[in-house]
Amino acid sequence: MIPPTDTAAPAAAAPTTRRRGTGAGSTVGLAGLLIVILLGQPYLAGLFTSAALQTWSTVFVAVCVQALPFLVLGVLVSGAIAVFVPPAFFARALPGNPLAAVPVAGVAGALLPGCECGSVPVASGLMARGVAPAAALAFLLSAPAINPVVVVATAVAFPGHPEMVVARFVASLAAAVVVGWIWARVGRADWMASPRRPDVSGMGRIEAFRVTFSHDFLQAGGFLVVGGLAAATLNVLVPQRVLNSVAQHQWLAVGALALLAVLLAICSEADAFVAASLGQFSLTARLAFLVVGPMVDVKLISLQAGTFGRRFAVRFAPLTFVVAVAAAVLVGGWLL
Repeated sequence: MIPPTDTAAPAAAAPTTRRRGTGAGSTVGLAGLLIVILLGQPYLAGLFTSAALQTWSTVFVAVCVQALPFLVLGVLVSGAIAVFVPPAFFARALPGNPLAAVPVAGVAGALLPGCECGSVPVASGLMARGVAPAAALAFLLSAPAINPVVVVATAVAFPGHPEMVVARFVASLAAAVVVGWIWARVGRADWMASPRRPDVSGMGRIEAFRVTFSHDFLQAGGFLVVGGLAAATLNVLVPQRVLNSVAQHQWLAVGALALLAVLLAICSEADAFVAASLGQFSLTARLAFLVVGPMVDVKLISLQAGTFGRRFAVRFAPLTFVVAVAAAVLVGGWLL
């Protein structure tokens, strides 16, 4: 006779298998939707006849197309870190004290040319290799805002205003470091879900890299679609006349452009040209747009929630927003 415990074990394991399959299926479905929309754009365009729907579809595709190459770059870097870089490297490269590691990681963000979408999987890979969460988060915030591509784009968008380039670099780095320090002090482990990593034990390095890349891309790609949908919808709903009216009030203008940066979700390599076109606003208000956008926007919040959990996103996004606006106002008042 078979013991009762032998028949009970499969029944207990079945729900876990179904839950995993459901999560993987939803992620693959979202990523597949992104690919279908990007490839079928010429055919889908005819379905959107009204001006609002045409604007919505244009913004959605633009957000996804802008972000996708940098998302791939970030996932490639994340996979390389997870597979090819030994954990001892980070122990030597970063100070052991998280408070000291935060500014080092923030400055290191200047080395990765990419946008905010790519920085999320990289930060996840750093944490998986033992980097303190506060330091990895400082890198996540600084990388899309102070890398060489963004610096050059800002200089081109604001000719004759070199102080704008300096102000963006200083304010963005300061905000990233301050947020990292605050998280090191008040952040709790149970606020952040551990990034789910595939089991690559026993695999060769190339196979482990392929599995890690596929896992991270499907997960992040699905949440990029969700963020792109939200950004496109909010972009259409923000009336232009509202922007013109609030530009007349200095402090209201700062808050309005900071909020607009969250809603529009423009890639950090392109946002300087949008800020330059908002000539009715002060330089300080436009600086707030440039500092907040790469750190807090709807697609980035979606990516962070998908990677680190909702409990993390609902705390980290408001903290980052407040610190980024404060840094922009202080640095703008000093340099602009």
